[in-house]
Amino acid sequence: MIALIDYGAGNVHSVFKALRFVGASVERVDRPEALRDAAAAVLPGVGAFDDCLNALQRQELLGATRDFIRSGRPFLGICVGYQALFEASDEFNSCAAGLGVFGGRVVRFRPAPGLKIPQIGWNRLDIARPDCPLLAGIPDGSHVYFVHSFRPEPADPSIVATWTEYGGRFASAVWRDNLYATQFHPEKSQEVGLRMLRNFVRLA
Repeated sequence: MIALIDYGAGNVHSVFKALRFVGASVERVDRPEALRDAAAAVLPGVGAFDDCLNALQRQELLGATRDFIRSGRPFLGICVGYQALFEASDEFNSCAAGLGVFGGRVVRFRPAPGLKIPQIGWNRLDIARPDCPLLAGIPDGSHVYFVHSFRPEPADPSIVATWTEYGGRFASAVWRDNLYATQFHPEKSQEVGLRMLRNFVRLA
């Protein structure tokens, strides 16, 4: 069973449907004890960093999520669920601490001529870690779907699995051990995204 952490994020249903489509047994979980027997877990997210962290805190899922990651079972963070893995965010003068699994913070795209913020739409992946299991079978230069105004700046560049160009290069996906995370939305990225989700289900 793959646990889909449900703290009220707007994309929970679409991630649920995409995981089911690629053959996963998925259960929405909104309490810490429901994570104990899961083979893998997914933290989705859209919206604000603080909203995500505060909701996880209210549902007593912050510590449970950290414990799950430490257990070595596969874990996937998506969009704000990716950003939440870092230490802090500049969004709206955020006062919420992130999960702190990765060093670094979440920053806003810098304004530039012709650059629209948020980034909404398709953009290219430049694969930095072709050995990343989530990217098995994904060609370099594949396009995926983004909706975001902020992006993490990892303190350790070795965790970056893919880079994307948008007013400068940013880390669009990361990987370390059992932990995978994407700024883009695999559930909205058609066959490329579904292939990544299939890869994740195989890991589980």
